[in-house]
Formats: sequence, structure tokens, C-alpha cells
Amino acid sequence: MPATKGNGAAWASVVAGVASIATMPLAVYVTRFSDAYELLDAAFAIPLAAGLGVAAIALARSARRRSALGLGRVGGGGVARVGRILGIVGVCIALAALVAVAVYGLLEYAGTRD
Repeated sequence: MPATKGNGAAWASVVAGVASIATMPLAVYVTRFSDAYELLDAAFAIPLAAGLGVAAIALARSARRRSALGLGRVGGGGVARVGRILGIVGVCIALAALVAVAVYGLLEYAGTRD
């Protein structure tokens, strides 16, 4: 198998990683210009962003394993590394959004106790 063929799992990890990173900003953007949703409703996208990030990491791991088993002839090692990094960033964005929503909920709760 020629090295120019590439590794499908590696490219899938990049796509999932980019989708993971774009999920939260896109959810916030949609709530900004929608009358039906408020900013807090964007929190429903947190599990989707985290799931896409985890999928990107898993796909990158699979691609790197396939590349290693093929002694580098399969290719995609560098692409898989990019997919892994994008997946990690996506999970971090989802975790940051989760912390932000939790702090908001805590402050909302503390503000209503009077």
C-alpha cells in the first residue's frame, strides 16, 4: 500500500476534532441571533462537543496504531497527531464551558437564597 493513500481514520479524527472545536462557538452564535433560545441554552451542546473530541482522540489513536502496524507504509501519522491535538482542544473547550455553566448555576442559586 503506497504511503500517498493516507489513513482514513486519521482524516476522520481531524474532521471530528474540528467539529468538536466549532461546536461551542457555533451554539453560542446560534443563541445570539435566535429569539427562541437564550445563551444558557447553548449548554446543551457541551456533551456533543465533548463526544466529538473523545471520538477524535479515539480515531487518532486507531490511526496511529494502524500506521505503526503497517510500519509507516500506511501513512497518516502526522495527520493523526493533528486530529489528536484538535480532539484534546475540543474536550478542553467543552470542559471550560461546563465549568462556566456550573459557576453560573452556583451564582444563580446563591443569588436566590435571600
